[in-house]
Amino acid sequence: MTPMIDIRNLSVTFTGRGKAVRAVDDVSLSVAPGEVVALLGESGSGKSVTLRSLLRLHPKNRSRMEGTIRVDGEDVLALSPRALADYRGRKVSMIFQDPGLAMDPVYTVGRQIVETIRRHENVSTAEAEARALALFKKVSIPAPERRLAAYPSSMSGGMRQRAMIALALACNPKVLLADEPTTALDATVQIQILLLLRDLQRELGLSVIFVTHDIGVAVEVADRVAVMYAGRIVEEGKVADVVRTPRHPYTRGLLAARVEHAVPGSRLETIPGAPPDLAELPAGCAFRERCVVAEPRCAAERPAFVQRSATRGDACLLAG
Repeated sequence: MTPMIDIRNLSVTFTGRGKAVRAVDDVSLSVAPGEVVALLGESGSGKSVTLRSLLRLHPKNRSRMEGTIRVDGEDVLALSPRALADYRGRKVSMIFQDPGLAMDPVYTVGRQIVETIRRHENVSTAEAEARALALFKKVSIPAPERRLAAYPSSMSGGMRQRAMIALALACNPKVLLADEPTTALDATVQIQILLLLRDLQRELGLSVIFVTHDIGVAVEVADRVAVMYAGRIVEEGKVADVVRTPRHPYTRGLLAARVEHAVPGSRLETIPGAPPDLAELPAGCAFRERCVVAEPRCAAERPAFVQRSATRGDACLLAG
C-alpha cells in the first residue's frame, strides 16, 4: 500500500546566534491511509518539530530542512509558496496544543472557520456558514449556533479544543496532525477529546500523526508508535507489541514510569538524569548516560536504526 505520509531521512537544524541545534536527526517514518501513528517521548525529543515539518512551519531564515517529505505523493519540500498555502488546511491540517494561541482572538470562531472554507473552496458565505454549523454539531459543541458567534476567549479549554478540531476538519483534509491536543485539559475532558478524535478518524478515514508524552494516550488512539529521543526514532512498532515487549531501554523506562505501575507507599520509577543538549550531543548513543544497561561500546558507536521485522525496529546496540 502506498503510504499517505512518507518521511525519509528528515533532518531539521535550527541556526541562530548560538550553536546550531539539530532538533530532528535522520528520521524516517511512514503512515498508511487511515492509520494512526503516535510519536512518543519527553519534551525536547523532536516530536513537534517533526510534526511541524509536514506543514513547513519552521522559520526560513533560522532553520534548515534536509531529506524528503511526501504526502499523498506530493513533495512537500518542493512546494512553491502558493502551492504550500493551498496544501495547508486542504490536504493536511493540524490541531495545536493550545487552541487559545492558535486561533485569532479578535475574530469569532465561526468567522475563522468560514474564512478557512472559502479560502480553499469556491462556495458562498451562507454555504460555508452551514458547513461550520454542521462541523460544530459533529464535534458535539452544545448550542452550536451561539458558539459560532463566540470569541475564543469566551470558551472553555475543552470547548476551544473542540472548535480547533472543527477548524482542522473544515476542508476535509486527508491528514490530521495532533500536537499533544489534550495536555492542557483536565482528565475528564482529555478522555472526551480522545474519544472524539478516535471516532472522527474512523468515520473520515484520516491518516493521523499524534504527538504525546503519555504512552497511555498512545494506547488509546494509535495503531503504531514511534518512540523519539534526542531527535531520533529509537523504537517503532505496533502499539501492543511495543507496550508488551519494549526493546529499547528508553521505551522500557517510559513504561516503568507510568503511575498505574506504582506500588502504594513506594517511589515511582523514573529515568535518571535529563535529556542531552542537542547542540552538544555525546559521542555514541545519546541515551547511554541515562541507560542502566549501557556497555562501553555504547560510548563509541552510534546505534543505527535496524528494522528487526516487518513491524518492529529499534536503534539499540543491545537489542539485537
